[in-house]
Amino acid sequence: MKIASVKGFHDVLPGDSARWAWLETRARDLFARYHFAEIRIPIVERTELFARSIGDTTDIVEKEMYSFVDRDGTSLTLRPEGTAGVVRAYVEHALWQKEPVSKLFYFGPMFRRERPQKGRLRQFHQMGAEVLGRDDPAIDAEVLMLLHDLLLACEIHHFTIELNSLGDANCRPAYREAVRAYGETHRSQLCDNCQRRLERNPLRLLDCKVPTCAALMAQAPVMEAFWCSSCREHFAAVRQALDHARIPYVLAPRIVRGLDYYVRTAFEVKAEGLGAQNAVGGGGRYDGLVKSLDGPDVPGIGFALGVERMLLALGIAVDEQLALAPEIFLAPLGAESEAHVLVLAHRWRNEGLKVELGAAARSLKSQMRQADKSGAPFVLIVGEAELESRAATVRDMLRKRDYPRAVAFDWSAGQVRQYLASLGEVATPQGHALAERTR
Repeated sequence: MKIASVKGFHDVLPGDSARWAWLETRARDLFARYHFAEIRIPIVERTELFARSIGDTTDIVEKEMYSFVDRDGTSLTLRPEGTAGVVRAYVEHALWQKEPVSKLFYFGPMFRRERPQKGRLRQFHQMGAEVLGRDDPAIDAEVLMLLHDLLLACEIHHFTIELNSLGDANCRPAYREAVRAYGETHRSQLCDNCQRRLERNPLRLLDCKVPTCAALMAQAPVMEAFWCSSCREHFAAVRQALDHARIPYVLAPRIVRGLDYYVRTAFEVKAEGLGAQNAVGGGGRYDGLVKSLDGPDVPGIGFALGVERMLLALGIAVDEQLALAPEIFLAPLGAESEAHVLVLAHRWRNEGLKVELGAAARSLKSQMRQADKSGAPFVLIVGEAELESRAATVRDMLRKRDYPRAVAFDWSAGQVRQYLASLGEVATPQGHALAERTR
């Protein structure tokens, strides 16, 4: 009996992996332009890190974490999200002593034991960014600008940034009580989970995905009515900065996010074409998180995007940008030719040319089938005649045409690429002129 992958844990096969690499390359380039540095955090953390940061009454901690007891009795957990690990590393290594503001980004797998769904598996992947050390509205706006630009850089154009403020320790308790009171008057209409949340964490009612609860909470009080003057001014300044930069957003007064550490600015990203599960990511401000994990009272803000969801939202045009095919396919005819072809491929690859090799043990017809399947536009054939002239025959796979002994063995990769580019209909005479100089 063959061994299959675990439910909710998927392989990323060649072809798909190229899209992942493309996405990560685009993201890295933008993070660098915003002067964010990469941090790589462990996949496994102590369970208490997530209980203390995410909140022990959240669905993630209560039902979704992959936790186990290590041999020494320590409870460990596969990370369900990235921010807690970044903050733990920030505290453990006292990064605030090295620089007053840390701007960090990360990539990697996360793990949650929930029902697998389109774009959200039990092992899923996120890219995220965190800024630690600033609490002003300008940095909130800059993070939202980064989020907006990152989606565009990754060719995701049809998305919406939903924005809200969750208040702070001064004004949120009154809102929490108002939501609890509203939920209590409608207790019989709430799902079993929400009935349990009423006392322990009533704001979680606003995040329930059960249709009856969602419809009911759409009429619940909104945080805006409870903002203190400080939170109101902060949110107004964030909006003003976004408006000046022409960053589009919509107000979403009932966003609460799924994690307990968020305060003030909070946001979610939704993309078109993903169906009901259209959330690509989100984030917000978490000013008390560092202190709650035994660090200094340092503010923070960040976001995370689901890579699988981003890939689903990509346009078809992205596949056309992925240069998966080799530039040339080298086809040796015989053992002696194969030895020369290996040397050629090694040199040209080191000079930047994408080269695939055939096997001399296979017939030329078989190698041509392999070359066609690889997508290589040109095949360089090396047989006895080519060894004698020290120049390979070029077969143009698109036009089904051969150019005998056209590419010299001593050409650089740049010369090879220039010649092959010249074989277009307009530039064919120049191509022949180049070939003549090799004979």
